[in-house]
Amino acid sequence: MAEPAITVQDLHIRYRTFKPVPIRKTLSMLKKSKKDLFHAVRGISFEIPQGQIVGIIGKNGSGKSTLLRAIAGIYSPDEGKIDLHGNTVSLLSIGVGFQANLTGYQNILLSGLLLGFSEKHIRSKMKEIIEFSELGSFIHKPVKTYSSGMYSKLAFSITVILETDILLIDEVLSVGDVAFKEKSYNRMKKLIEDEKRTVIIVSHSSKTIRDLCDHVIWVHNGVIKRTGKPDEVVDEYNKFMKVRK
Repeated sequence: MAEPAITVQDLHIRYRTFKPVPIRKTLSMLKKSKKDLFHAVRGISFEIPQGQIVGIIGKNGSGKSTLLRAIAGIYSPDEGKIDLHGNTVSLLSIGVGFQANLTGYQNILLSGLLLGFSEKHIRSKMKEIIEFSELGSFIHKPVKTYSSGMYSKLAFSITVILETDILLIDEVLSVGDVAFKEKSYNRMKKLIEDEKRTVIIVSHSSKTIRDLCDHVIWVHNGVIKRTGKPDEVVDEYNKFMKVRK
């Protein structure tokens, strides 16, 4: 049996959120406004063996992205434990990881360093990353000028060229033009062929989950509702969502 790559034990994550306040209220009144406690992840536990491709499904607001960000180290658990067993991890998600005022080129260097790679290694992969991203001269412009499609192209290119042990993907395969979608999908399939790489994919695309994953976790309102084979879990989830509509 494969060694574990990710172990999540009784994970809880809570947010402090402010209730809406009319703009006419003063700053002092705003400071006194009540705060709500939102329990985004409620005691989730699971273990993923090395090399497994896991899909996470669930309606919007179920805690899927929060869970991924916790595994990536962006959020700290309020309770529970996440153990990556010494593996390197990268998160591919729109809106996460880039400094808006830096150029695409500078963000490649920064992202690579944050992933734990040496500057020498990043520069050796720089040409390949830029070519795969198809950004051309925009690579030397600030990321804040990028469209969402351009942003996703750069994020995906960095992640798939600078390969980590664990790859976390949050809906990014559904962004970008048709040609890039096909290219990124094919590159992802190639990455997955590596028996040592562990991948978690959050997606609303049933096709993506069925085609790429060998195990699925269904998260609902911060808890795991069901786990199992992709076809079985996805079929049950789709029926559940159809009834709710």
